[in-house]
Amino acid sequence: MRHRSTLRAVYELLSSMRFAISLLTLLGVASIIGTVVKQNEPYNNYLNQFGPFWFPVFEKLGLYSVYNSFWFLTILGFLVLSTSACIVRQARPMLRDMRGFREHARETSLASFAHNARFGLSLPSTQAQETVQAYLAAEGFSTRVNVREDGILLAAKQGSWTRIGYFLAHGAIVLICVGGLLDGNLPLKTQMALGGKQVTTGNQLIFQIPDSSRLGADNWSFRGNVFIPEGKSANTAVLNVQDGILLQDLPFTVSLRKFHLEHYESGMPKRFASDIIITENATGKSVEKTIEVNKPFEFAGVMMYQASFEDGGSRLRLLGHDLRPGSTLRSFPAEAVVGEALPLKPSGLDYTLELGSFRAFNIENMAVDKPDADTGNLARLEKHLGSGARSPGAKDMQNVGPSIQFKLRDSAGQAREYQNFMQPLLQEGAWYLLTGMRDSPSAPFRFMRIPLDDDGRLDSWFAIRRVMLDGTRHAEIARRFAATALGDDTGAEVRDRMRETTARTLELFARGGFESLGKFIESTIPEAERDKAADVFIKILEGSAWEAWKMARAEAGLPAMVPAAQHSRMLRDTLNATNDSLHYGAPVYFQPVGFDEVRATVLQVTRSPGKPVVYLGSLLLVLGVFAMLYIRERRLFVLIKDTGDALVALGSNRKSMDVDESFRRHRDALAALLNPPRP
Repeated sequence: MRHRSTLRAVYELLSSMRFAISLLTLLGVASIIGTVVKQNEPYNNYLNQFGPFWFPVFEKLGLYSVYNSFWFLTILGFLVLSTSACIVRQARPMLRDMRGFREHARETSLASFAHNARFGLSLPSTQAQETVQAYLAAEGFSTRVNVREDGILLAAKQGSWTRIGYFLAHGAIVLICVGGLLDGNLPLKTQMALGGKQVTTGNQLIFQIPDSSRLGADNWSFRGNVFIPEGKSANTAVLNVQDGILLQDLPFTVSLRKFHLEHYESGMPKRFASDIIITENATGKSVEKTIEVNKPFEFAGVMMYQASFEDGGSRLRLLGHDLRPGSTLRSFPAEAVVGEALPLKPSGLDYTLELGSFRAFNIENMAVDKPDADTGNLARLEKHLGSGARSPGAKDMQNVGPSIQFKLRDSAGQAREYQNFMQPLLQEGAWYLLTGMRDSPSAPFRFMRIPLDDDGRLDSWFAIRRVMLDGTRHAEIARRFAATALGDDTGAEVRDRMRETTARTLELFARGGFESLGKFIESTIPEAERDKAADVFIKILEGSAWEAWKMARAEAGLPAMVPAAQHSRMLRDTLNATNDSLHYGAPVYFQPVGFDEVRATVLQVTRSPGKPVVYLGSLLLVLGVFAMLYIRERRLFVLIKDTGDALVALGSNRKSMDVDESFRRHRDALAALLNPPRP
């Protein structure tokens, strides 16, 4: 007995509307989370975004793949049970009410209706019954007559099919949830829970991935990406699962003939499409198709979407410039392929170049920091410490042409990421080549601007930098600067002090750039004199850079420079770039000089058996809501009493503005019919 009561209580809970609404609320909250948090991203992205504390918490909650998590699928399952129980529980009384006419209603019940009226009769009962029946039939009512002791009751109804909307809407919820369960990878999750399938890392060749990380072509539900370079083929898709991947075999092979890419004038992608050939593995049947964004194609039960595009292994020609002070290696050529690693030991560097991506056409924010008018000289020194080309708040979107993104990894395994541009960029009236650096993927790039000389080359900056950072040249630079800055009538003691100051300034600058100079000024000079001292050091550096430039040109056999305004700008930019290079974090700067581009398409492939079920549920939901809102149920009762009067009552399933008008119309029409004017 107790067992039966427990089952009854569970059934009452499942079939209650409150329980179903609670489940729908939980699904709504989960959907909001799944919309705000990007789903199925690599776990490193979530670790960088949420930090080491919240990352494992959100991982345990399954927020990185909400719609495939066990708790989300469990809620869907309970919602299916609850809604189905609601339908079963309400089906019998609703069907009985739809079929019934309520012809046994009592006079007291009819008199309690919100819309009722009484009036006298001038027709006999039989004739009055026939007249009312004809009127109700003309108005579209179905009628049932009940002859009883006190008279005749005509019970009429119309629009009772509005209750079918309840079954359609609730059945639609069941179908949509079932479709979600079908596409929820339940078999795969079961296999992973039992140890049948295990995720693997993505840095492997396809043939190296074990069978425990591969899914057969008969897998009934999946969503993954296919990466295909131009001229290549693929028959497997990559599924991002947790912190690894699974490989999904496809029942066909996709070959990319040509990838089309068009841009707006602003540089943003306008159209990208893939000309593909699809060959079915079983029959060898081939189909040619062009897939574009928002124009998917279905083949062998698998839907293919144009998702994005990437580099397909472009070959880049680079020119490496050695940045190590005192190094005899000036520059060296290198060739690298996107996605591969290039050891630099043959070039004398214990590093590995890992070329990550190449963009032939891109838009970047190239706004620059502009010094304030009232900025002091000491603050100006500190401002350029680790400076980049971008300002956090300013926006200057430009097409900067081709760029490469790569990592330099040292022998200890530590790596920094870099972004270099091929074409020079005009900023504030001067031309620069930009190279950016960041220590972690979550940090923004900080850019160094390398100035170009009058010939549009980097040679002058490298030559000046090489001389200024060479400690063996500081004495000669100091001697030349002192001779130029001081007249012939200056005493030897003053000249010696100028040479010592210049040599010391060059030593501090070569050690740590403006940062070393700033620390030296703060530690040795009173606060009131620091700004003036900073101005002196800046002038010494600019004069020393000019002397270094002349020395470098003389060593290269070039004619002497003629002082000009653009040369002063060049010297200031050279000092800034040299300072930034000391914080660049790499012993070499790679200048892109050429490329052979290879594009690749990324197609999203999905097999969704629940999709037609969801579509059917959505259609039924629309029909159900339409039926409940626009099909109006009316029940009209006319009691013809033997005493010679009549009672009219109107009932409706919803209160609306037209109910009053409808009752007045029926009341007046029936009163006129039952009391015709006498001839």
